[in-house]
Amino acid sequence: MVFTVVVVGVMVGVEFSVAFVINPILNALPDDASQLGRAHGGRMLGALMPFWYLGSLALVAVWAVGRWDHPGNGRVIAAGALLIVSVIISILLLVPINNRSKTWTPENRPADWKQQMNRWDRLHYVRVAVIVAAFALLAAALV
Repeated sequence: MVFTVVVVGVMVGVEFSVAFVINPILNALPDDASQLGRAHGGRMLGALMPFWYLGSLALVAVWAVGRWDHPGNGRVIAAGALLIVSVIISILLLVPINNRSKTWTPENRPADWKQQMNRWDRLHYVRVAVIVAAFALLAAALV
């Protein structure tokens, strides 16, 4: 249970940092540097995060099944449901934008690349809110 909270908590920290630290820094850079930085981040985190999200969901499922009759298990199940929502948001809305943007260079990026990045950022804020809520439920279930 503690391991699950730590794994989910670190994932939340990474995603929170992307939303409120990394992307604002990249957005303040000149266009070419900003776009190249976001493309690199998209490749790097795009390769890692599917395993992290699904691994977190699997850990929550093991916790929920293993403590099925525990009074606080409703929080764990609710956290699992929120993580499922975050995966759906990712697959349907964020991944398609990321898959496009991670291949862009200053020479081949579309004219609306900033608008696409702004859309990704707005959707990412929603995902961060969902996983923060899941983390809070897991922390509450732990205590």
